Amino acid sequence: MKFLLTSGGITNKSIAKALRELVGKKAKDIRIAFIPTAANIANDDGGNKIWLIKDLYNLLKQGYKSIDIVDISALPKENWRGRLEAADVLFFGGGNTFYLRYWLKKSGFWKLLPKLLRTRVYAGISAGSMIASKNLALSQSRRLYYEKRNYCGDGGEDGLGFFDFHFRPHLNSPHFPKVRREFLKKIAKEFTQPVYALDDKSALKISGNKIEIISEGKYLVLNK
Repeated sequence: MKFLLTSGGITNKSIAKALRELVGKKAKDIRIAFIPTAANIANDDGGNKIWLIKDLYNLLKQGYKSIDIVDISALPKENWRGRLEAADVLFFGGGNTFYLRYWLKKSGFWKLLPKLLRTRVYAGISAGSMIASKNLALSQSRRLYYEKRNYCGDGGEDGLGFFDFHFRPHLNSPHFPKVRREFLKKIAKEFTQPVYALDDKSALKISGNKIEIISEGKYLVLNK
């Protein structure tokens, strides 16, 4: 399986190149299915969704063949399944990780995804990247990102289970003041698994068992 786990999406040429390499096609031949579901209940700054529009605009700038927007919480399976099967990349947007988890399970996408990824690339932004790990580590996520936010879902902490490491986005972001080296070192002591903390100019490129850090910014690797 192939994955591109990002903090902020396709924010630079290095990350864009990494996705093309994973897909094995030129940008003009790549079909994207963007899943925005995690953003539905994100209510930071009074519900301002400028960040979501920027994420989509960054995709638009790459010149991909097509970009479909598929909200699995708003559509029946018979509608979204064929649209996802038509894509080269399943691109999971950012927002609330636990709300995304809830809808992945409720919609049936959770069970279908491993089969789809046999021939497609998984790409994620923030929550869309975090969900790919085995465990979402609820308490740590609260402290880093959701301290004043309401949770949705069933309270479970199991992720999709593709990786036995923890992905932490938005390193050094002014919007998440606790996502800093000093605090991350403290919470990393609560894990035995590696922790990858990446800023919005960085990504993890994964092909099979090979993990490569793609960065034009800053990143931090702990417990490894």
